[in-house]
Amino acid sequence: MFSMFVNTNNYLKSGVVIASHVRKREYRFSSRAPWKYSFQPAFNLIDHRELHFQARGSECRKMSSQAMGEKESNGVVKDCLQELPHSNNYETAMEALSSLITGQKRGSRSSVGSRYGKLERMQMYLKILDLEEHIPKLKIIHVAGTKGKGSTCAFCEAILRECGFRTGLFTSPHLIDVRERFRINGLDISEDKFLFYFWDCWNQLKQQVTEDLPMPPLFQFLTVLAFKIFVCEQVDVAIIEVGLGGTKDSTNVIKVPVVCGIATLGMDHTEVLGDTLGEIASHKSGIFKPQIPAFTVHQLSEAMDVLHEKANELAVPLKVVEPLDERKLDGLKLSLSGDHQFTNAGLAVSLCKCWLQRTGNWEKILQNDKKEANIPEAFLRGLAAARLSGRAQIVYDLSSNCNSSSTLAESSSGDLIFYLDGAHSPESMEVCARWFSSAVQESKQLPKLLSSSHDVEIIKEVWGSGYIQSERDSSVESNKISKKILLFNCMEVRDPQILLPRLVSTCASSGTYFSKAIFVPSMSTYNKVTSGTSAIPSGISNRDLSWQFSLQRLWEKIIHGIEGDILDKSSKLDSAETLPPREFVYEDASRCSPADGIFGCSSVISSLPLTIKWLRDCVRENPALRVQVLVTGSLHLVGDVLKLLKR
Repeated sequence: MFSMFVNTNNYLKSGVVIASHVRKREYRFSSRAPWKYSFQPAFNLIDHRELHFQARGSECRKMSSQAMGEKESNGVVKDCLQELPHSNNYETAMEALSSLITGQKRGSRSSVGSRYGKLERMQMYLKILDLEEHIPKLKIIHVAGTKGKGSTCAFCEAILRECGFRTGLFTSPHLIDVRERFRINGLDISEDKFLFYFWDCWNQLKQQVTEDLPMPPLFQFLTVLAFKIFVCEQVDVAIIEVGLGGTKDSTNVIKVPVVCGIATLGMDHTEVLGDTLGEIASHKSGIFKPQIPAFTVHQLSEAMDVLHEKANELAVPLKVVEPLDERKLDGLKLSLSGDHQFTNAGLAVSLCKCWLQRTGNWEKILQNDKKEANIPEAFLRGLAAARLSGRAQIVYDLSSNCNSSSTLAESSSGDLIFYLDGAHSPESMEVCARWFSSAVQESKQLPKLLSSSHDVEIIKEVWGSGYIQSERDSSVESNKISKKILLFNCMEVRDPQILLPRLVSTCASSGTYFSKAIFVPSMSTYNKVTSGTSAIPSGISNRDLSWQFSLQRLWEKIIHGIEGDILDKSSKLDSAETLPPREFVYEDASRCSPADGIFGCSSVISSLPLTIKWLRDCVRENPALRVQVLVTGSLHLVGDVLKLLKR
């Protein structure tokens, strides 16, 4: 099965073709003296093997305390992991991580370590791992915000990597595999290294737990692990995305960042941060540190007033950044799609320039620039190379075109294209709608995808090299019949009565209309951490779909302009067939009669894997069909779809 990712620079994984542009570069400015550090792997050992592994762990500590090149470090990690008991594999680590999920609802008072506050506990965890004194040396860029903070961090990471620095990036959440949260030099941390650092942290903390200082909850552990990884990997800069809020976020143990950033603020996580924009801004500005420069984008006045007030209290030089002028890109395009990314890119450029100035590297960058420009060439390369999965991401699913792994049936099936964006707030839903409308209109110019055996050879070459660098002629008009389908789910703490109307109205204002909507439960559960290779359930029996049916009722009301509770009284919306008939995709809505319980505009399907298979079957048997599926409402749903497409 093949899937082609567009507008992303993800490195290749099994079964996925990714469009990207890659260039080799030298790391010019990372020749500082390496730090002294210790891995101290305190492995959980069993019976008669314990002394052997303790001795082997001591050998690893001795080797890792010396200055090592990357190859030597990789060898030490691999050798130590080979000595581990078989039970300490990746899935075992996922089970251990899952045990840290508290199961609490957001906004509820924490019952963890009641004697100490969250940040106090974080400081104690860092002290146990001997990380306290090393964190300032990470030369951190700390970024908060409601929407755009992840994209801003991705731009910063790519820019500074193109400038020649060894980068570390910590973001959340992950979509498929927890290792996505930890990037070294633009790549997710390897499985071997993840296991090495994970068990190191896990066992050292496990040895020190008390009634007052239990094991950290999941996000706190991952944050501590990020610091451990970046310290041991000797990064030149660590870009840290705030998890939730700012003031009390686990990442706010950072005392002396090089620079701070606040991306666009909006109404989200109100159950924790407050139900006014001012309260939310107060939490976000909690990452400001005395006299440390900070940058933000244009905000609504209620939020901006709070940011300025907080900055004045701490003598923080706060600057408001303009969106990046597209004309300054010298013909290049931002790697992350959507007009809103110019706002995030503008913030990233300012953060990186300030970081370079404060670390004494700005002049070096200018000296190595071949021409005078407002934006250095390395910055431009970074802006064109940044990647962030699940945000304005387009995936061409080609599995329905393939009769086998080596042949294609020319023009034998339709096109299935997924547009993925994890929008889950009113503001981000509006941004998602504008991007989707623009993207589907551009796709009218796309030719039939992978229509020859030559394209299969390109795919094979891509699997070998990791990247595809060819460009296609987009001048051919497609004659396919396009059907736009919404694939939606959201957490019950969200308000779909705001999200769905905002999505529909914004798309309609651009002339984009959905033929159908499908509501599904996510595969991801909130009590288990899974990996990219974890088993996918084939089906879910007796699953409670009441939330999905309520979403469907709301959708039908919006589409048909129905007010009142007429749909709520329809018993025909209380059960769902396993799959709707395939005609559902391409028939019009003329037979839809909500008052009679006939819903031709939407469907509830009990299983996401079945939904993806059903969509593939629909386009496989109809060559004239182009199905464009917008997946949104939840990053968990987006991650689940990506996981299925990569299988």
